[in-house]
Amino acid sequence: MATATTEPVRLPPGPRIPKTIQGIAFLTALCEVVPALGRRYGSTFTINLPIFGRTVVVSDAALAKDIFATSSDLIERPTNLGQVFGPGSTFSLNGATHLERRRVILPAFHGKQVGAYEHIIEEEVLRETANWPEGREFKTNESMNRLALNAILRTMFGDEPSLLSELRSVVPTMVTVGSFLHQLPSVVGRDFGRWSPGGRLSQYRRRFDAVIDTLIGQARVDPAFEERGDVLALLLRARYEDGEPIPDRHIADELLTLVGAGHETTANQLAWILEQLCRHPEVLKRLVDEADAGGSALRQATIYEAQRIRPSIEGSFRRAKERIRLGEWVLPAGTNVSVNFQLAHESEENFPDAGSFNPDRFLDVNPQPFRWMPFGGGVNRCPGASFANMEMDVALRTLLREFRFEPTDARGERRYYRGVAIAPAGGGRAVVYRRNVAVSGDRGAVPVADHWR
Repeated sequence: MATATTEPVRLPPGPRIPKTIQGIAFLTALCEVVPALGRRYGSTFTINLPIFGRTVVVSDAALAKDIFATSSDLIERPTNLGQVFGPGSTFSLNGATHLERRRVILPAFHGKQVGAYEHIIEEEVLRETANWPEGREFKTNESMNRLALNAILRTMFGDEPSLLSELRSVVPTMVTVGSFLHQLPSVVGRDFGRWSPGGRLSQYRRRFDAVIDTLIGQARVDPAFEERGDVLALLLRARYEDGEPIPDRHIADELLTLVGAGHETTANQLAWILEQLCRHPEVLKRLVDEADAGGSALRQATIYEAQRIRPSIEGSFRRAKERIRLGEWVLPAGTNVSVNFQLAHESEENFPDAGSFNPDRFLDVNPQPFRWMPFGGGVNRCPGASFANMEMDVALRTLLREFRFEPTDARGERRYYRGVAIAPAGGGRAVVYRRNVAVSGDRGAVPVADHWR
């Protein structure tokens, strides 16, 4: 792990071009610039960006492990995303306060609890795909975003049609505006009136809070409150070690974090999975055969491999609170450190033939920590990782059962950085045909999705 030191500063090499030019390059071509710098400088290099300042980019597994294992007394996660989600968000917390919050949140996403949500995912996939066009190319990412949002809203809050409809209207805009604002100076995010970006975000936040206040009030008077399995009820019942509940405003911030940060990343990852499978028909055929036989090992390996070759998040940030020694380097206080997932996943040292989409590398093998890390690592690892994996598994299983995906020899879609998440630039385009699947109790074979028409 990193250690405090008084040694002279010694930073990794990096480009010497002006800070402004570096900032423009990263803002407009992040997914192309980082690999180019990795090829030029290796697994560790220094960049200097407007707003963020000096940043050391790391993809070496040993250094990534050191960063994630270092005490929060020396390194902490920056709270720029917390400014978007609110002071009660996990993204706003560090140290002991963060660990205590994490302890009360994680039970909502443990294995047995996550398994109880599987039927919601399948229902939302069938609902969203009921009117998919056949034989005509379309953007799957738009559908993936809708189904992921609907699924996580039902998981978080249960079934309240009118209130969930309001959240469906509010959350996507909040995510879009928030993704833009978190890259800019905090002053830009202030509320300067209804037409300013900060003012617009504030308007939508007030609408979000009004819905959450109503849902909290309804939950507390629900006779079945103690038996409810939605995340809102679990958070309302949660208690810190001293017996105190999570404050209502912090619950609202945390729910916005889980919904906002959770649905877009999963949706983009599902679109990437489909984008890759349409270009690898041999893998697609094996997956269909496996799904029809009731298996899942290759499907899980495919999810792991898609997350490796096309992670929906670029990296994980930390900031040095003191001068620290990290491997052979000495970083001054205030230096940002970015563990870059894309570079780590594209490393030949970590993954031989890294440029190839090859799910077999993960068949019946768990990914190695600090080499494969789409959910981050350490105490800040995504608390919803198990839920996201389950959601992708159930969604992919249902899609393979329902549709035949037309293979394509088109060039793979480039990465498009949306401010936080990375999506297929072309929208994850696909051509599908509905399969005939026998439904138990029905006569003949009909598409399962017909039951949602």
